[in-house]
Amino acid sequence: MHKKELRSKYKALRRELTENELEEMSLAIANKLLTLPIWEKTYFHIFLPIIEHKEVDTELILYLLSGKDKEIIISKSDFETRNMTHFLLTDNTKIKKNEFNIPEPVDGIEVPSNKIDVVFVPLLAFDKLGHRVGYGKGFYDKFLSECKPDVIKVGLSFFEAENKITDAHEADVKLDYCVCPTAIYQFKKA
Repeated sequence: MHKKELRSKYKALRRELTENELEEMSLAIANKLLTLPIWEKTYFHIFLPIIEHKEVDTELILYLLSGKDKEIIISKSDFETRNMTHFLLTDNTKIKKNEFNIPEPVDGIEVPSNKIDVVFVPLLAFDKLGHRVGYGKGFYDKFLSECKPDVIKVGLSFFEAENKITDAHEADVKLDYCVCPTAIYQFKKA
């Protein structure tokens, strides 16, 4: 399937999810994350979910990261330049929804992309080769290409992999893992 078709399909599937299903699947994803070989790392980038789009609830993952004394990084998006600015999440961080209902830090301690060890990546769909489909704005492809070469990219998905995204480009940044409620896909060579 093409990215455009996959966006429509998975937005529709998400809309059908109940609040209870969202909670249960988000919990299952958080529990599966514990089995990944990422926990010796220090700097973890996480997205704050757009509730209206029924994205994976990352609150439980935030608790895991906090409990393991990890440095948590969240971003602010600039829709004109397609750049993301990354900030350390602290007790003093003020979060505000932008015009697209994305919860973002108002300001804070800036963290360069090349310092980040692990990125939890939002997505609508992904395939068995590690390609992902987001909302199509290119924020994460740009951000991930700015990270250090060995950054670990972990997709979070309510749904299983598609066989192949037919219009994936070589320039698209592939995932290393994708965690679903019932499975973990590994694309990175061990």
